[in-house]
Amino acid sequence: MFDDFYGLAARPFQLTPDPAFYFESLTHRKALSYLGYGLAQGEGFVVITGEVGAGKSTLVAHLMATIDPAMLTAAQVVTSALDGEEIVHVVAHAFGIEVEGHDKATALAMIEQFLHEEARAGRRCLLIVDESQNLEIGALEELRMLSNFQLGAHPLLQTLLLGQPEFRGLLLDSPELEQLRQRVIATHHLEAMQPDEIQLYIEHRMNRAGWQGNPSFDEHVFAEIHKATGGIPRRVNQVVNRLLLLGAVEQRERIDSAMLAQVLGELNEDGTIALVSPQSKVQAQQPVPAPAAASGPTEQERADAVAAAAALEVAVAERDAQIQELQQAVVELANTVEEREENRQVVHAELVAAIDDQIAALDARLSEQDRTIRHALTMIIEWIESGDENRAAA
Repeated sequence: MFDDFYGLAARPFQLTPDPAFYFESLTHRKALSYLGYGLAQGEGFVVITGEVGAGKSTLVAHLMATIDPAMLTAAQVVTSALDGEEIVHVVAHAFGIEVEGHDKATALAMIEQFLHEEARAGRRCLLIVDESQNLEIGALEELRMLSNFQLGAHPLLQTLLLGQPEFRGLLLDSPELEQLRQRVIATHHLEAMQPDEIQLYIEHRMNRAGWQGNPSFDEHVFAEIHKATGGIPRRVNQVVNRLLLLGAVEQRERIDSAMLAQVLGELNEDGTIALVSPQSKVQAQQPVPAPAAASGPTEQERADAVAAAAALEVAVAERDAQIQELQQAVVELANTVEEREENRQVVHAELVAAIDDQIAALDARLSEQDRTIRHALTMIIEWIESGDENRAAA
């Protein structure tokens, strides 16, 4: 409805993941760096976690859209509470492998055969497991066992695990997953968008849908949307979607704070506010405090806030530096491999040249020996043919 009213070619804030609307926030850019590093290794596990609606699925969809299917075969699994045997059959089905019956051994054998065939065809295999927090420990162990399949010294399967924050805790704390932890080569937790990213995010999605400036947005609305949603992309989508619907119904060409307050009130009335606001559920369970006398922050509070902000800046700077070091290490490793290959080629050329020289010298010696032998034979033959007198005289 509102897409027609505002002349949009698509609905910019639909809830289903769409790589065409991918927005690279700071946390998504860092996640892509870790994903790129992990995929370059071609083995083990890469783990991405985040709150519901943080954009994990959209991130992976964007990544898959950039990968050449002729080089990589990817399969995706969205899990429920699966045990070890069930996950094997689900993985087989995800790769398009038809397994007769429900025999686990047969399924494993067919998966291994498929992975070998893909490797011989020059393709790597990637398994993407979404909602990994739903998996039982036995299922995670089966995924680890699948990572053991190799062709010579080359691993045949790499796995990307996506999950909610509790999966990160399970992976870190569970003693049964020690061997799986040792095979995790990259991990990242998707944070919420920063307040200054909300306007960029909304305008990016509007532009992708053909936005021509109608409706316009009051500048205060973006900060209020961040406060209401906590910066989680799916929550932002829910709120802005309702804002555009309200604007179309009331034929408004500008979205303002009053409209946002109306939308949040409607969400509160129909019970869906808890899906949008991260604080609403907690607030509903707590008594409303008596209004306090209006007063500004104390000197100590201001000092604490400044110290906290400084500590946060230091932590972010340290994390960015670590990411830069990691990326530089990847570049240096690639350069080292190239240098070794160049050195190997130089040594190989020198060795071939030395062998050629030795062969030429040997040929020369053989030719000289051949001439000497022929000369000696000629002299012997002449001596024999010269007769008895010459022989006696000799």
